[in-house]
Amino acid sequence: MRMSRGLGAVWAYVRSAPGTYVWLAILFMTTVALHHMSPEFEQHFLRQRSTNIHELSRNPVRVLVASAMWIDGGHWLPYVLLYTVFHAQAERWLGTARWLAVCVPAHVLASLISELALLRAIRDGMAPHSAVNTLDIGVSYALAGVVAVLTYRFAPPWRYGYLLVVLLVFGLPLAEGPTFTDLGHFASVLIGLACYPLTRGRGKAWNPKETLAALRG
Repeated sequence: MRMSRGLGAVWAYVRSAPGTYVWLAILFMTTVALHHMSPEFEQHFLRQRSTNIHELSRNPVRVLVASAMWIDGGHWLPYVLLYTVFHAQAERWLGTARWLAVCVPAHVLASLISELALLRAIRDGMAPHSAVNTLDIGVSYALAGVVAVLTYRFAPPWRYGYLLVVLLVFGLPLAEGPTFTDLGHFASVLIGLACYPLTRGRGKAWNPKETLAALRG
């Protein structure tokens, strides 16, 4: 009976964030497919779906969509946790349409910003020309944007502590030894923060102190 209730609660949670878990299901299938490829073919296969300079110049729409459906490295389980903690919470709070309105620009604009920065580095002689084929695939830009927009889910002063942690996590790598992906992640954070208008009218901001007080009775 308890197991049945537990499974029912899990299923209800999954249904409350359909976009998140459909995306995870797609990532599961593509990850399984990667595990059946040889390492050499996998790299070639992913590079054709990468938002690198070469592929963006040929078919930008195709690679911008395809790059969000694969995980470089083939480790799916960590994303179950990350998607449940961040994506599912954002989708439940904002609704699926507004959640997508954060994910899409974070993924697309951050990909373009990072690749334009890399293109400039190549033209200035700071990166080799072979970098036009750099592997840049995955879901981390959209995730960073959603992590950032969740700042507005918290009531002050918790909001400012959460924002500080987000800025440190994504800003320190950019300050210490920046790569084009570090730039993309930080750009995603700024895009997520700029999505504040999408959070209006989505209910009262969450105050962890009030939740703890309620749990204590």
